[in-house]
Parts: sequence; C-alpha cells; structure tokens
Amino acid sequence: MKRIKLSVILLALSAFTGAVYADITLQAKQEVEGTWKLQSTKNSLTDKEAIPREDTWVFKDGKATILHIPRDGKFYDQPPVNYEIEDGKLKIALVGNSRFDIFSLVEKDDKSMTLKGKFGGYYYFVKK
Repeated sequence: MKRIKLSVILLALSAFTGAVYADITLQAKQEVEGTWKLQSTKNSLTDKEAIPREDTWVFKDGKATILHIPRDGKFYDQPPVNYEIEDGKLKIALVGNSRFDIFSLVEKDDKSMTLKGKFGGYYYFVKK
C-alpha cells in the first residue's frame, strides 16, 4: 500500500514539474529577431553546472547567423541559414543540409531568452 501511495505522489509531482516548465508557443519570427549572446548551455534543467559559451546568434530577415563559434583555439562564423516558426517552435536550417534544428521557447523577456533543443538541452541567451 505504501508503494502505491509513493507512486501516486511521484506521478503527481512529475506532472506538476512538467507544467511549470511548459513551452511558450512562438507566433512570428519577430519574437526572436535581434542579436543574442549565448551565455551558457545545460544538458537538462537538473544539471548543476552550466557550460559557458561565447557565440552570438543573429536573427534577421528570416536568416540566422551564428558568430564567434570557438573551435580548436580559434573562432569562426557560420554562414546565414534560413529560420522559420512552425507549430510554435523555432526551426533553424543546418548548414549544407536539408535538416533542421528545432527549438522550443521556454522563457523570454526584453533582455533574456531561454530555448530548449529537441534533445532536451537548454540554451540561455542575453540580448546584445
């Protein structure tokens, strides 16, 4: 009987936790337009340590450009790719590919934005 009660409590808590971090539905490209500095990423909300990042994402005129990407002690810029809003999510084309990265908007205000990737990673941005 105690196991059943514990299971019910855990199920209720997991349902509540999911509701707290519900995704925000994007309506238009203008909601993400601008220049955003990627401060850090996390593989999940429960990760204790964020991974610091140095790149800048620019959303302008239906194109997304990622600048200042570190690799092997140097930095490079990704060429612009198309982005769109589909089913309330941000869809960014992959360079040289017909596939897309898909992000959900978790949180946004005038100075910050949090995106969740399709595999559960979280991206924390500040407006430049």
